[in-house]
Amino acid sequence: MAKIYLASQSPRRAELLRQIGIEFDAVPVELDEQPLDTEAALAFARRMAREKARIAVKRYRDRPLLAADTVVEIDGGILGKPRDEAQAACMLRRLSGRRHRVISAVALYSRTGTSTAESISEVSFRELEADEISAYWRTGEPCDKAGGYAIQGRAAIFARELSGSYSGVMGLPLFETAELLRAIGIDPLIRA
Repeated sequence: MAKIYLASQSPRRAELLRQIGIEFDAVPVELDEQPLDTEAALAFARRMAREKARIAVKRYRDRPLLAADTVVEIDGGILGKPRDEAQAACMLRRLSGRRHRVISAVALYSRTGTSTAESISEVSFRELEADEISAYWRTGEPCDKAGGYAIQGRAAIFARELSGSYSGVMGLPLFETAELLRAIGIDPLIRA
């Protein structure tokens, strides 16, 4: 039997949990992921992670449940997942030649309650050309990614510098996740 539930259908989050040896079953969560009018990026990411856990735990209570959310913030604004090519291009133009923050929040439900943690990373992009942005859209990578890019994919060539958690920029900060799991007795390095 798997040790935890992962309230996510993200292949990246699944890949990251497997990387550290955590056994899990992925479960779906339906949620309106729109920030409130004056909600800051960190507060939004925290709320989304907690909300995903709260919704999923209604059906999956028999073992710990992990949920996460990742947002890209620039100039105090939140860049979510682009709806279409035009929105993805707009996001990438905003990130071009600039530094932005990637915030990943994690919520872990267990019998003792819900614990949360977050990772804040900074990424600097080089200047992007219009034809690069268009070509990048055609790869399919930007479609379901916060900020319209995947650091673990072809967008790695855009990132001049990353300060913080690479796995957090991917969507699940492994250090923070492992610390939450260890606090409830699930240690990725020690098999039961």
